[in-house]
Parts: sequence; structure tokens; C-alpha cells
Amino acid sequence: IENEFVQYAPTGGGGGYLPTGIGWYRKRFVLPKSALSKSLWVEFDGVYRDSDVWINGHHLGRYPNGYMSFYYELTSHIKAGENIITVRVDNSLQPNTRWYSGSGIYRHVWLNIANPLHVAQWGTYITTPQADSSSATVNIMTKIENRNIASKEAILRSVVIDAKGNEVARSESPVTISSKDQIEAQQKINVTSPVLWSLEAPAMYSLRSIVIEKGKIVDEVVTPFGIRDIRYDANKGFLLNGKQVKMNGVCLHHDAGSVGAAVPEAMWVRRLKLLKEMGCNAIRTSHNPMAPEFLDLCDRMGFLVQNEIFDVWKSGKVKYDYSIYFDKWSQHDLVNFIHRDRNHPSVVMWSAGNEIGEQSQPQGFEVLRQLIETFHREDSTRPVTTGNDHIAADGRSATLQFLNMLDIVGYNYVDRWRERRELYYDIDKRNHPEWKMVGTENVSISSVRGNYYGGGFGRIDSSVIQPANLPVVIRAEQLWKFVSLHDYVIGDFMWTGIDYLGEARWPSKNASSGVIDLCGFPKDAYYFYQSQWTTKPMIHLAPHWNWRGKEGKVIPVLAYTNCDTVELFLNGKSFGTKALEFPRQGNAGA
Repeated sequence: IENEFVQYAPTGGGGGYLPTGIGWYRKRFVLPKSALSKSLWVEFDGVYRDSDVWINGHHLGRYPNGYMSFYYELTSHIKAGENIITVRVDNSLQPNTRWYSGSGIYRHVWLNIANPLHVAQWGTYITTPQADSSSATVNIMTKIENRNIASKEAILRSVVIDAKGNEVARSESPVTISSKDQIEAQQKINVTSPVLWSLEAPAMYSLRSIVIEKGKIVDEVVTPFGIRDIRYDANKGFLLNGKQVKMNGVCLHHDAGSVGAAVPEAMWVRRLKLLKEMGCNAIRTSHNPMAPEFLDLCDRMGFLVQNEIFDVWKSGKVKYDYSIYFDKWSQHDLVNFIHRDRNHPSVVMWSAGNEIGEQSQPQGFEVLRQLIETFHREDSTRPVTTGNDHIAADGRSATLQFLNMLDIVGYNYVDRWRERRELYYDIDKRNHPEWKMVGTENVSISSVRGNYYGGGFGRIDSSVIQPANLPVVIRAEQLWKFVSLHDYVIGDFMWTGIDYLGEARWPSKNASSGVIDLCGFPKDAYYFYQSQWTTKPMIHLAPHWNWRGKEGKVIPVLAYTNCDTVELFLNGKSFGTKALEFPRQGNAGA
């Protein structure tokens, strides 16, 4: 982040009080004469937002979405020698987001050079409709483009490579592609004794898609994928490779605090390791597409991903958000989103939106129908949900129609709804036993690390020292007790895993709802979830004991643990023992 925080910035607290505007980029690069016979395209992983791109003065197009990847063909506009790509980014219409977005080109940019006969961008689609430890069926759809002026005949060779680099299976198919056209070839490969992708051992395979013309390899694309079986059941929840798995989830935004939105991969590695050590096994990408390398890490590190594309549809939440582009761009963006991400084994659920304003309106039903239709057409292997806040318990027909359209009904803050504070999902389960249910966004143990006065937010007398936000800790504990004891609840995605810039009130610059702070240090709440979600013995005490001016005062102590009992000692004297009250996912806890 290059600019200063400004209290009256047009972004406001939602955007983190940071200035925006218009930015220009120019990239000069030299191409040899041989490149003129190739096919070239430029690929942007993310530009925030409303970008225009030119090559050698020729306008390639405009792209409003600030989170999704996009690309442009360059072939007919390049020249031997120096070429110039120019990018204009306009993030001046504010406010346009409810959190810090970043501005400009904040993700990777790639120059792709290929033979005119090549595998298309995001052109492979790999599924494993049957997979167990004895064998797996790998279905492959490969889109091949022919940019030549003549029709071409070729061989498509698809080779499956294991993690050690060994070939385990292959298939070859002849293809004929007309001039300036494309085809999609389908192949089926059987893999014997596959190593299944799982949370504990996220084994990855690679597919080498090789295009051969007249005995010569003219193009090769490598696509990582995993072999695994996912299923959802109205009574058993989520099953991975036939094993019931509870989603211990967190929601994550795309920024990294003061590092901004251009997050180095090593930062995500460290953050995901911390979440893994907490017992987290699932992530909701709230509320827009993440960088491609984020999903690569989830594949390799063993996380389940609820992959979300939109925060708004037609009804906006701030003045200039994506709603002003939705009618024209949503289907285009959705198809690219699915094509980009559908080979990731970590992605097990799609989300079409978050707290959508149209969920009780006829126009909302039609939008949802179209979105689900596209999801199912472009990827038939994963269910679709949305994050829904305050679903009416009385089953109002309008809202009910919206929810009935979903493959999985998502609940935001089910613990806040007056009529559900003890029953949670049970009300709807009795009325709709066929529904599959997941907590898309739920109770947050908000706190500031090291602040123990009044629970961190002044909810109790600010002169009193106490473990941070104790009333909310109790709410989180009771909700997780319900989730862990009811198989039909797929899991919960807690808001949020890590603090993020935006959704703030000056002089604060960030939301403090995370269990890890902006600098990557765990808060006390981190250890609450670790006590619920892990089995390796752990204990954490809060608050600390070095309180100047509080000598001789009574200070309450909270212990997070997954052990059967806890005994507290102070200077060798026991202050008593506390025992486990109820089981948590097979763990102990107190």
C-alpha cells in the first residue's frame, strides 16, 4: 500500500480509508520475428478495477470486475521488435466495496505464446466420477483451438502423472479442427490403485495434454488435479472418499493487512499453516474470487473450499459496487470463474452470492435460476449454495422458493436469530428434512489481541479485566456444540479466520473479527477453535498475569483445552479442577 490512510477518503471505513483513483501502466517487451507465426494472449489474474487494455495502440477491451481473471488475444496486433501493452485502471467511483479491495494490477500478469494449434485457455476439465483406493475413472474434456487458416488433423494425448513424476495412465484421440475453430474432445482414463486426495494427505496428480501434428508435439499443457470422491447427504452431511467430514471452516478476505491486496505466496503459506494448526480444514472465499495461487495452496495443503463469486447481484450494497455491471457481465464472469477453478480438488462447493438482497423477490428467483443453471452446465460435480442472512422461520413462501432452488441451503449468523438461539438449524430440518445445510458465515469472537478490558469492545465495564469477549465465546461454543453433535449440518464457516482491512470506524483501519490478527499472530479465540477442532493435547490460558496496578485484585482466568480435565496452579497452589462437559467431534474440551 503506497498511500496514506485518510479519514475522509471516498472509500470510507468500508474500503479502509485508503485513496483510490486512476492508474496507468505500460509494459515494453521485445518479440522475435518467429513469434509472428504463433498465437499470443495476455492473461491478468486480477486488476482492481474497471480496466482498459491496449496493445500497440489497439484497444483490446474493457473489463470491470476487479477480482476475476481475464485475458485478451494479441496475435493480430503484435510485431517483431518492441511491443507495448498499456493498461488504464479506473477505481475512482467510490464507494464500490465493503472492504479493502486494493487498486490497480495487484495480481500476476502472464504472456502466453503457443502454436496456432493449441489447448485453449482454461481448456481442460478433469473430473473423477468414480474413485476409491482400488481404481478411479478420470474423465477429461479438452478444448483445442486452431488459429491456422487451414483445417488441421492432430492427435490429443492425455497422460496422467503421479506426484513422483511417474506415468500411471494415458489416452490418445484423433481430432480434426476446422480453420479458426475449436473443438472439445472427451476422453476417459482408468487409474489403478490411485492415491486419493484427502485433508490429511492431499495427493496431487498432473494431466499432460499434448497436441501432436504430423508426429510432432506442437503444444503441451500441464494441469494439476486430485483424485477424490465427494458426496453430500441430507442426514450425514459431507463425505470425502466415503468418510464423513465436518467442515471446520473460516471465511477469508483476499488482502494481507498492510501488505495490501498483492499478497506474496509465502504469506498465504504461513497463514494457511496457522489455520491448519488451529484445526481449520475449510475456507470460504468471501466474497469474490481469490488469486489462482491461493487455490493451488489449498490443493497442496489440504483444505476444502467453498468458492464464492459474488457479494451482490442486481441490488447493490454500496453505491458503485458490482451491481452496476451485473446485468451485462455476470454470466461472462461466472463461466470464466468456473472454467478457471473447476480442476481444483480443494473446491468442493460453489457459492453464487452472499446475503443477496433479492432472495425474497421474483427477480431474485430468476437470477438464481440462471446462475445455478450455468454452474450445473459448466460443472455438474459440485453443489451450489448462497450465504443467507435471517431466513424466516415461518417459511414465508417467497424466501422459501429461493432456498428450495439451492443444492445446499447456506445460513449466515444462525445464532443471532431470536427464534433459533437454541434450536439453530433444527427448525428447518424438521420442516424440510430433504435440505442439505451448511453454516456459510457464523458467530465471530471479535477481539483485539492483548486487550482484556471490557471484553475488548466495552460490552462490560471497561475497568474490569476479563478474557476477551466472553459472552461471544459462549455463543460460539454453544453453536459449535450443536454443529458437532448433529451429523446433518455440513459444518460452519466462522467469520473470520484473519483480520482484514476495511469495515472499520476511524481511527481503526480494520475489522477485528478474526482469530488471527493483521500481523499474523493468533488471538485467544484461535485457541478456542483449536480446543474444539484438534486432538493433539493443548492448553491456553487467558488473560496474562502481569497487570501493573492490579496487585491483590481477583482476575478471572479462562482455559481453552481439548483435555479431559484442567487444574490451575498459582505459585504452586491449586485453584481447583474443571472437567469436560460434552464431547466435541471425538475430542475432549473444557
